[in-house]
Amino acid sequence: MGYNKGVDDDGTRRSEDTGVATLSKAFKALSDGTRRKILELLKEGDLNAGQIAEHFSVSKPSISHHLNILKEAEFVQERREGQNIIYTLVPENIHECCVVYLAKLMVRGTKKEEKKEKVTKET
Repeated sequence: MGYNKGVDDDGTRRSEDTGVATLSKAFKALSDGTRRKILELLKEGDLNAGQIAEHFSVSKPSISHHLNILKEAEFVQERREGQNIIYTLVPENIHECCVVYLAKLMVRGTKKEEKKEKVTKET
């Protein structure tokens, strides 16, 4: 996983690393109720798309779209078993995302405050 790749020790974001899920992708994934429900279903065990779709009144292509967003955020992984694609929850990635974001919020001082302190010291 790599939510803290591209993040400095002080929690500020560096340029985006190629192939690494960003916090933006993570929050997009978590922003939708259907996707959160899919994560809750996968918490109980691995499922294929058809089994997931049984829990919703939306089309299978819509479920596939939601699963793709969850994969982009690296919250679920897929594996092929015969003709089925099985989806698995990756809870450690969800945890890491939350930890990185909370760490970012907990950083004391901002660049604006640092500049103000520098000006104060110089005068």
